[in-house]
Amino acid sequence: MGLRVGVVGATGVVGRSMLRVLEERGLMVDELRPMSSARSAGTTLAYKGEQVPVIEATPDAFSGLDVALFSAGGAASTNLAPAAVAAGAVVIDNSSAWRLDPSVPLVVPEVNPQAAADHHGIIANPNCCAIPLSMVLNTVSEMSPLRRVLVDTYQAASGAGRLLVDELQGQRRALAAGHEPPRTVYPHVLEGNVVPGGWIMDAAMADQAPPVYEDAEAALAYNQEELKIVAETRKILGLPTLAIACTTVRVPVEIGHSESVWIETEGSLRPAEVRARLGESRGIVVQDDPGAQVYPLSRNAAGTDDVYVGRIRRDLSHERGLALWLAADNLRKGAATNAVQVMELLFS
Repeated sequence: MGLRVGVVGATGVVGRSMLRVLEERGLMVDELRPMSSARSAGTTLAYKGEQVPVIEATPDAFSGLDVALFSAGGAASTNLAPAAVAAGAVVIDNSSAWRLDPSVPLVVPEVNPQAAADHHGIIANPNCCAIPLSMVLNTVSEMSPLRRVLVDTYQAASGAGRLLVDELQGQRRALAAGHEPPRTVYPHVLEGNVVPGGWIMDAAMADQAPPVYEDAEAALAYNQEELKIVAETRKILGLPTLAIACTTVRVPVEIGHSESVWIETEGSLRPAEVRARLGESRGIVVQDDPGAQVYPLSRNAAGTDDVYVGRIRRDLSHERGLALWLAADNLRKGAATNAVQVMELLFS
């Protein structure tokens, strides 16, 4: 018998990616039930050569499902996930609604697959930058315990949804035609720009998950995305007091998040050893020959399910420091693929 799978938010960029990943990975799905808001209900989506009708996501829409993949935002997850669990489905949720709930596992299959078994109906899918970051940090930590991590993210427009991708494309057309670029979705023009913000400045998470942010006043200087990456990386790795700080940046790229990562470990690690160990790690591909201009690029990561790592080098300012660069598809491994892999942990 195949699975009966619901996808909430199926018409969004991540929801559509979930359908593609389900199809590509050859899972036995007897019933696919795409769901959306009332506005998109009644449309159809392609799956395995057929057009599948989209229904409205309501509390009564989950009857008979084995699993429900959610990617419709925190409000929808908060309102509908308990109804899906009550109907007998396991929820794998891509929003931030449940990630820091201590009773809800936050799972990256390559890092903490055992956590998935401890669910009570809901499993959280981590932030699109925390997933690849935790995969790399986990491998390094197996060589020497982590002491401190600094990360700068360079995040694609699709991380904010289809509307920002459309706006970015419209800005390109406007600039090419010599016109002022439109700006309605994002606080700044993104084309031809690098924006160190654009996320909500919100330190409310400090109250949700103590002692993650011991200094609530200092946390007010960080945006919500930065706080998520810090808190979720700690939870995934099982290192609740890991010294980690983050700066998030939006770049004029459609798909593919990149990260610059600086790591301090307990012992001194040789870059060649780290390079070899990362190359042996599941889900990680090392691309590291800067002399030949070979390193991870968001353009090449787009459409794939691996995390690409390169520029692995000594931190010249610290004897136990490493620096590296990574890139991954934020819609796939950063969201949809990770969620489907979690489903495979439970039902394969």
